Amino acid sequence: MRWIAVALLSLLSLPAMADGVPVDGALGFQPAASPLMEEITSFHNILLWIIIPVTIFVLALLIIVVVKYNAKANKVPSKFSHNTMIEIVWTLVPVIILLFIAFFSFRLLYLGDVFPDVDEAEVVNVKAQGNQWNWTYTYTDVIVDDYPVEFVSNPIHRGLPGEPEGTADAPRNLAVDLPMVVPVDTVVRVQTAASDVIHSFAVPAFGIKTDAVPGRLNELWFLANETGTFYGQCSELCGKDHAFMPIEIRVVTQAQYEAWLERVTGNSVEDARQYLAEITNESPVQLASVQ
Repeated sequence: MRWIAVALLSLLSLPAMADGVPVDGALGFQPAASPLMEEITSFHNILLWIIIPVTIFVLALLIIVVVKYNAKANKVPSKFSHNTMIEIVWTLVPVIILLFIAFFSFRLLYLGDVFPDVDEAEVVNVKAQGNQWNWTYTYTDVIVDDYPVEFVSNPIHRGLPGEPEGTADAPRNLAVDLPMVVPVDTVVRVQTAASDVIHSFAVPAFGIKTDAVPGRLNELWFLANETGTFYGQCSELCGKDHAFMPIEIRVVTQAQYEAWLERVTGNSVEDARQYLAEITNESPVQLASVQ
């Protein structure tokens, strides 16, 4: 009973997500902020309606077997090895259930894997390169002096003494000094790579997660259907500071995105940070000291 209580308490303490930030003491997925995540949530809900009755049915069978067919209740056990009808049923029913699940699963896999049919001129292309331990974002279509716009997004928190406390505007181990910025209602293509070891680019609110592997490009896409700040983390064990490699994506209006681009292309990262702070009524965050 003690271990059952511990398991239940552990379950209840699982983090839930709200407004792009993990919330302690709650359950459930982060609210969907993209059509892809909406489909993932819908698929999850369908699976629950299948898993719950299957679990209850199997548990009921186990209880019946334990109570009715134990050694005390059956002094002389029955001796038989086959029942054709039961074997047909317990083979066909799982197959039918799996085929039903596969119908929704393959559709979802196709949606996430195939880039949507949109005008390439309206797509925002970003390369996200994982480093130990930060991300380099390259806007491959935004060229300044023959080079694409590129900047490094460093974590605010590094587990070092003297760094700022986590706040609602800069959550601990999630906030960065300069986030990726994308416009709302626009398809964003993200190509992932790595400069050293394998990392993983994951943002729960958008339903995306893809490995960043040295020497190759992987690709994912998302379309944010609401403005706001959304967080993720490297989801591959990449070294001693793996816990301090967050992803922050700021989704803004098209006009705000263009204004931000003007500041970044003017080679003024500080102006870009200040502008983001102004449009969200925040104070610009400062990078943690490095030992």
